[in-house]
Amino acid sequence: MTSSSDRSLAVDVQGPKSYEIRTYGCQMNVHDSERLAGLLEEAGYVRAPEGADGDADVVVFNTCAVRENADNRLYGNLGHLAPKKAARPGMQIAVGGCLAQKDRDTIVKRAPWVDVVFGTHNIGKLPVLLERARVQREAQVEIAESLEAFPSTLPTRRESAYAAWVSISVGCNNTCTFCIVPALRGKEKDRRPGDILAEVEALVAEGVSEITLLGQNVNAYGSDIGDREAFSKLLRACGTVDGLERVRFTSPHPRDFTDDVIAAMAETPNVMPQLHMPLQSGSDAVLKAMRRSYRQERYLGIIEKVRAAIPHAAITTDIIVGFPGETEEDFEQTLHVVREARFAQAFTFQYSKRPGTPAAEMDGQIPKEVVQARYERLVALQGEISWEENKKQLGRTFELMVAEGEGRKDGTTHRLSGRAPDNRLVHFTKPEQDVRPGDVVTVEVTYAAPHHLLAEGPVLDVRRTRAGDAWEKRSTAESAKPAGVMLGLPKVGVPAPLPAAASSGCGCD
Repeated sequence: MTSSSDRSLAVDVQGPKSYEIRTYGCQMNVHDSERLAGLLEEAGYVRAPEGADGDADVVVFNTCAVRENADNRLYGNLGHLAPKKAARPGMQIAVGGCLAQKDRDTIVKRAPWVDVVFGTHNIGKLPVLLERARVQREAQVEIAESLEAFPSTLPTRRESAYAAWVSISVGCNNTCTFCIVPALRGKEKDRRPGDILAEVEALVAEGVSEITLLGQNVNAYGSDIGDREAFSKLLRACGTVDGLERVRFTSPHPRDFTDDVIAAMAETPNVMPQLHMPLQSGSDAVLKAMRRSYRQERYLGIIEKVRAAIPHAAITTDIIVGFPGETEEDFEQTLHVVREARFAQAFTFQYSKRPGTPAAEMDGQIPKEVVQARYERLVALQGEISWEENKKQLGRTFELMVAEGEGRKDGTTHRLSGRAPDNRLVHFTKPEQDVRPGDVVTVEVTYAAPHHLLAEGPVLDVRRTRAGDAWEKRSTAESAKPAGVMLGLPKVGVPAPLPAAASSGCGCD
């Protein structure tokens, strides 16, 4: 593990340098980027203003390797920065994440202006590698083959003042044929429960009121420490943390989804009535080809049990269309599961070859036009179901945690936005009383759209919270910084599902 004294070498005596981090891929990468930001700020760097677009002293790419053209995207961005670096003496570029772990020396060969390449296992080395590259005037490539320090032991610069990711494991023991994550992040390694709870309690003490437990296969937690019920025990333990109002987790695997987890969700008041459980395909034949160790009956059985225990649970999923060998009958089975499960939302993906995965070499690759047609049919069906499920919320009263930046039209509509306990996005009329991100409001839903709800009447109640206090304190402190080192207001709010292009891009679900 890199010491704080090593990290402090990263900034010279001429003054603080600015940094920009560009993140691609899954939730784990988003969380890793918070750690990278924390490491750089501990070393004395300051965050570049939003929209800097490469006009920073250090630009870090935290990459994803799961898309067919991920490398082309990276090298295109690196090429865009080459003239900026040439015109800016002392500027440095670093590349980390899954693509760096996979391609290693290739990055420096194709983009010799890159200063640092580091992998998924040694993100703690970034500041000292930047300093070493500056002093030695040559690229530093350092890829650890195993985890050097659990990410949560590193400094962090969290994007939200009141909602936080908490990593409980890294790596994955599955061998899904479309996924390269196990090869890049290694076998599952679990944190000790006491360490996780200590981090949760520390976050709550800082004002955080919502946490999302994070793992490549979050409900397999315990396999590394020999306790099959460790995840349900962890959920129940989170329920005892005073001041922690909301607990979520992502993403579980149907193989490991056991009855004790369902019971813990139902019986722990601060565990939210929300479940994101990837399906990938409704066809048993395709699931077998994917090496997904469950079948349609097992998946629908879990959904049935969850709904019996938690009637108002909102269930979301991931689905891949056009996996090699998928027939029209296979695709119809996926549509059948979608109709039966009635997902609140689905993140749908057209299959694309993941370099280095068995599926990329399989026979029966589906023509693009066939995949596109199936994809459009699936999106249309799920859109209808999402709208129907949202209409069922009309007249219901929800407690919303107020968010910032989730309602793109809030400025023109004079509304605010928040997340319901089941994670549905609700836009509501701005009350006369001042409310802040992290505060809680009570509203009645009056209108339903496929992807959001509206509460057009007056707010029924406003509860100012410690989380709102934390947001106010942080935003006030950051807006008071000198213009040259502005960090900008933090992007706060519930760590929401990522866009469809990235939500489950790692295939680790």
